[in-house]
Amino acid sequence: MEHFPELLGRRQSDELVERVEAGFAEHGFGLWALEVRETEEFIGFTGLAVPEFEAHFTPAVEVGWRLARSAWGNGYATEAARAALQFGFEEAGLSEIVSFAVPANRRSRAVMERIGMSRDPRDDFDHPGLLPGHPLRPHVLYRIAAPGE
Repeated sequence: MEHFPELLGRRQSDELVERVEAGFAEHGFGLWALEVRETEEFIGFTGLAVPEFEAHFTPAVEVGWRLARSAWGNGYATEAARAALQFGFEEAGLSEIVSFAVPANRRSRAVMERIGMSRDPRDDFDHPGLLPGHPLRPHVLYRIAAPGE
């Protein structure tokens, strides 16, 4: 949560789970729990979500991930994000998927680039959920089109 405005409390975490479950019901996709195959240790989540704010690129579907620090550097985010993209394009029939982060989030940006997403600086935006002047308000936007699009 290094690049998020605050840690989630128990109530906020429960609300996130409710939104994830509602997303599966409404869209047929959402965020999946990530486990290490060999140990079945829960290390975070990845998947597809519909951003709940308005911006120049919405409506859209976002690929995202959050992993425990202990899981960083093992390729889990990249592997899981690729699987989410494949699901989004092949099963959900999406024509484009986006991802976004604060500019300083180099790890997530590297994952976006490894999975084939590209950035046009003209697409960068200020996150409308954060007040002007907030250090996490500027965001970079990455996109990837479905194969053949």
